Amino acid sequence: MKSSQLKQLQRLYHQRIPGDRITTPEFSQRLAAISTEVNQPVCAYINRRGQVIRVGVGTPRQTQIPPMELPRYGAERLSGIRCIATHLKPEPPNEAALTAMALQRLDALVVLNITGTGFTRRGGGATGYVKEAYLAHLTPQESRTLITSPAATKIGESQIQSPSWNISPPLDLDDLADQDLVDLVENLEAEFQREFIAQEVDADHDRVLIVGLMTSEVTPLQFQDTLVELARLVDTAGGDVLQTIQQKRSRVHPQTVVGEGKVQEIALTAQTLGVNLVVFDRDLSPSQVRNLEMQIGIRVVDRTEVILDIFAQRAQSRAGKLQVELAQLEYMQPRLAGRGRTMSRLGGGIGTRGPGETKLETERRAIGQRISRLQKEVTQLQAHRSRLRQRRQHREVPSVALVGYTNAGKSTLLNALTNAEVYTADQLFATLDPTTRRLVIPYGETNEHQEILITDTVGFIHELPASLMDAFRATLEEVTEADALLHLVDLSHPAWLRHIRSVREILAQMPITPGPALVIFNKIDQANSETLALAREEFPLAVFISASQRLGLETLRHRLGQLIQYAVDSR
Repeated sequence: MKSSQLKQLQRLYHQRIPGDRITTPEFSQRLAAISTEVNQPVCAYINRRGQVIRVGVGTPRQTQIPPMELPRYGAERLSGIRCIATHLKPEPPNEAALTAMALQRLDALVVLNITGTGFTRRGGGATGYVKEAYLAHLTPQESRTLITSPAATKIGESQIQSPSWNISPPLDLDDLADQDLVDLVENLEAEFQREFIAQEVDADHDRVLIVGLMTSEVTPLQFQDTLVELARLVDTAGGDVLQTIQQKRSRVHPQTVVGEGKVQEIALTAQTLGVNLVVFDRDLSPSQVRNLEMQIGIRVVDRTEVILDIFAQRAQSRAGKLQVELAQLEYMQPRLAGRGRTMSRLGGGIGTRGPGETKLETERRAIGQRISRLQKEVTQLQAHRSRLRQRRQHREVPSVALVGYTNAGKSTLLNALTNAEVYTADQLFATLDPTTRRLVIPYGETNEHQEILITDTVGFIHELPASLMDAFRATLEEVTEADALLHLVDLSHPAWLRHIRSVREILAQMPITPGPALVIFNKIDQANSETLALAREEFPLAVFISASQRLGLETLRHRLGQLIQYAVDSR
């Protein structure tokens, strides 16, 4: 662009529009004249005091203000900004411009269709550039409904809500100037407020939008299983899943995971539904989180952060809380920049800052020091658990560890076998801290009574985050040091075969090879006959039980005695 054209655009910032008017004929004509000269659409953004706060060359979609930069933002009100945009073709506002209006929650969008060459008004006088104008604004959606958890039944369905708007017939500039902006905005915001209050369910619960990306690496069935599991995780963490958005791409977009158009769709859907949290079905890099939050305007987290949140809620013992905090800090450390997080630290400012040291560097250093201290405590915890195991081994008491996918029923089985009172619930990661109980079983061929120790361990999950594997190494040692394993499988789950593979992959990553394992299929009372027949064919040596109904427990005790004898003889 020429320097003279840039100066004309800069002079627009000195214009002032009356507070109760959307625009004036003089301002509209001046904007249209500049747009004609540069032969490009031009957009001017004006606040409620009538000040021009932003001028851009391009369409409303190309010049829109990022949500994080808007002065006010929310489903219950408008942003306090209106856009006056020129358009080179004689047509009503297109969907891209209206979508940009909805994303920014503009007070109003005015589209000025310009003639391109100007024309002389009837009777002579000044040359005009505006052929006709359109006024558009958002309208409340009375038909919007809230979809609450569990969201598994909704996944895969098309639920995208479209924003509703109103577009005026073609107006001349005098009619446009007569529109009362204050009256329009007050009426609209009153309606939005009523609708927002009607949709509020529980202020303590996050209103969540799930985003799933299917690449060529996974099958459609695996992808759907992942989304269902993520919805369960969000539900367990205390969130309400309102909707799920999916995209299929050959590979992950390096900046935003999904494509640019899908990011716009996510932002629009989140704003339309009043969502306050977006959860992605994969791990996000710190830069991807920053880019997505900048474009969507609300908090974005990944699957690992949801799991960490559940662990933080479930940890009861000092050891569990210690390991959860370590995992959270290791996850948070590379994600400090741009997240607006503040870390508290002991001590005052004196002696904590060097010349030119930034707040971010101070926070990083504080986290690094805290991580080092926690790692030392985890090492001490490992040593303590090791001494307890040596004491048990000295007394020659065999040990068995219950392992399995989360929500397979490990705690329920421990309660059924030992009359323990471990907390159980139909939730993922309902119990986190390991629990050890004594159990008497018939031993070997003589059926003599043998006392063993059985430990309920933390549940596994597909692609268990590396930070959790490292932080929970003290707890996971209960698995590697046990004489034998009971691998519990939820046979009623549609993805039970995948769960078996996931658990075996995690066990294969253990630094020490675990002992022999007995596969136990649980919840047979909830599985259909075809699934039972397939499991018996694929795993002929497995034991089939229902821990909640206490079915097959005697068979399990005898098989457990045989397993212990084999494990002890193989030492």
